[in-house]
Amino acid sequence: MGMLSLPVVRQLGLLIGLAASIGIGVGVVLWSQTPTFNVLYSNVSGKDAQAMAEILKRNNIEFRLDPDSGAIMVESGKTSEAKLKLAAENLPQSSGEGFEIMQQEQGFGSSAFIQNVRYQRAREGELARTIKSIAAVENARVHLALPKESAFVRNRKKPSASVMIKLASGRRLEKEQIAAITHLVASSVTNLETSQVTLVDDRGRLLSSDNDNNDLQMSASEFEYTRKLEQTFITRIENLLAPLVGMNGVRAQVNADLDFTRTESTQEQFNPDLPALRSEQQIEEQSKGVQSEAGIPGALTNEPPGRPVAPEDVTGQAAGEGRIVEGPSKLKKRSVRNFELDKMISHTRHSTGGIRRLSVAVVLDVKTRTDEEGKTVEVPYTDEELARFTSLIKGAVGFNSMRGDSVKIINAAFLPSEEMVEIPAIPIWEQSWFWSVLKQLAAAAMVMFLVFGVLRPIMRKLAVPPKQIVINEAGEEIPEDQLTLSQESGGRLPKPSTYEDNLNMAKSLASQEPKRVAQVVKGWIED
Repeated sequence: MGMLSLPVVRQLGLLIGLAASIGIGVGVVLWSQTPTFNVLYSNVSGKDAQAMAEILKRNNIEFRLDPDSGAIMVESGKTSEAKLKLAAENLPQSSGEGFEIMQQEQGFGSSAFIQNVRYQRAREGELARTIKSIAAVENARVHLALPKESAFVRNRKKPSASVMIKLASGRRLEKEQIAAITHLVASSVTNLETSQVTLVDDRGRLLSSDNDNNDLQMSASEFEYTRKLEQTFITRIENLLAPLVGMNGVRAQVNADLDFTRTESTQEQFNPDLPALRSEQQIEEQSKGVQSEAGIPGALTNEPPGRPVAPEDVTGQAAGEGRIVEGPSKLKKRSVRNFELDKMISHTRHSTGGIRRLSVAVVLDVKTRTDEEGKTVEVPYTDEELARFTSLIKGAVGFNSMRGDSVKIINAAFLPSEEMVEIPAIPIWEQSWFWSVLKQLAAAAMVMFLVFGVLRPIMRKLAVPPKQIVINEAGEEIPEDQLTLSQESGGRLPKPSTYEDNLNMAKSLASQEPKRVAQVVKGWIED
């Protein structure tokens, strides 16, 4: 009887409420079973997103793809696993495309200009991929400025390149890595010089610079070399004394004065003791002549006289004939000799960074021991022990008194080290599992509310028969507490407070409904 005795409108409302409660409960349960998704990678290209989706499906990892931002999301508990799976497949790849762009289908009207642009984009993409393979680089973009080639040497312009890199979290590029990237790009483009390559990070800082004639850059390199050398000496000293005084019982500092003067000299030497005859030339000239005492003036008088001949008869000479006299003879000698000497030419370039002076300072902590009373007592090192430590330090750093090196060692008590502050634990609401558990609890609470707060009252209300209103003789409604006269629904007697009221009520009911009273009495007798 229950629900059928209600009005139709009320029955319809109860059915709708019941169906809505069941639907809400089912929806809450399904919502609680839906996993929470976290962003795995953002700004993923379409090609990479397709490849990543296939890998995630293959490994049974649920994912979502945001069409607006291009971010790919996975379950919060499987973020690390998804990254490992994708990294094994070299995903995500670089944002730029490489030479595979040349394999794409080209339109019928493709011009030479478009072909050149596609080829340049392919080269830029390949360079970006290569640079991204460095562990410290997360992403990279390369822009090449290639001027048009000219047949005239004067009109030729040098190519240039700019590289934009995004460093991985907590990473930085060393000078050697910056130089490697710069030379890598310069070597990949014809006639591109390293000075024309600009390297910039994602924070807008210029990483590449021209090192030619840069005194400041040279000073920075010298400073870095000096610090490395000093740190090497410090490590030697601490490693040598740590087994003797304890790991935390020694502190050392080294000041190295280095000579970075660049000197070049050329020397040429000769050895005069080892001459060698290279060439020799001798010339010898000899002449004899005759001189006449007198003769006919003319050309013959200018000739040298011949060998004189003594006449047999002086008186027989004709008038006008001169007397012939023998002239002097000449001998001329000349000699030229060339000698080769032993010669040596040497070109010397003195090395830079030589040590001019070392200053070493070492502090040792005092020793501790327990006395007879059980107290900890500090005991300093003796002079003999300090002398042995000094000797060890001199041997470790290559002590040279000619350079003016110095070693100072003292013994003093160190301050007690402060206790390390414990890293606070991650709050429970920041744990990855917290929101999943909270979602499950919220769903359970919602279901309990629907069952015990909505469904149970409705079912109880439907199970209770409709209340019958009984009016007494005075025309008043009988209160809720009623006395059932029979097992059938119908007549009920209110509970009177006194015996007289009970008697009067029984008489009234007997006069009004004698049959029902008879049935009640019959039931009492049978019981």
